[in-house]
Amino acid sequence: MNKTYRDEFRRLFLLEHLPEPLTPADAHLQIFDNYLFNTRLRLRSVRVPETKQWTWILQQRFAIDADLAHWKLAEIYLNEIEYHTFETFEGREIRKNRYFYEMDGKQIEIDVFLGDLRGLNLAKVNFETIEELRDFKFPFAVLEVTPEKFFHGENLVERKFADVQAEVERIIETQHSKDTIIAEIAKENE
Repeated sequence: MNKTYRDEFRRLFLLEHLPEPLTPADAHLQIFDNYLFNTRLRLRSVRVPETKQWTWILQQRFAIDADLAHWKLAEIYLNEIEYHTFETFEGREIRKNRYFYEMDGKQIEIDVFLGDLRGLNLAKVNFETIEELRDFKFPFAVLEVTPEKFFHGENLVERKFADVQAEVERIIETQHSKDTIIAEIAKENE
């Protein structure tokens, strides 16, 4: 049995803004993700603003299923010298602030993107099982984007917020088309 990877069952939601009572001034982490070109690897730096403490991690992650809800994740925690060895791979970076929100016994990670992706807010909810994942309801999401590859870090790394807006419009139009077709089929079968 390979114990290198851990399973991650998750859903991803698009948010318009931080849910109340959270504000941008609340406690958060600063995350710098550098995606290594043509790999499943990323070099992650995490900074705690209050203490100025840094954590450096080399991560490998990949989806197991087509709906992108089941992932495998492996991590190696680095010291500062080891991290600097990997700095030559920096440059394909995403910066975001991560907030934590508790709801119905679940901790929700909310990423507020910075730079070219400012305006993008994604909430990730992790689950112990697929069954738990399927039963979860998220009341303040604009749109669920779990199965959308576009919203995964390695695909966002060279995007701008205008690209995000165009993708959201495409998803909504596609969903509307599916709903219309389903309604027409149901009407024909009455």
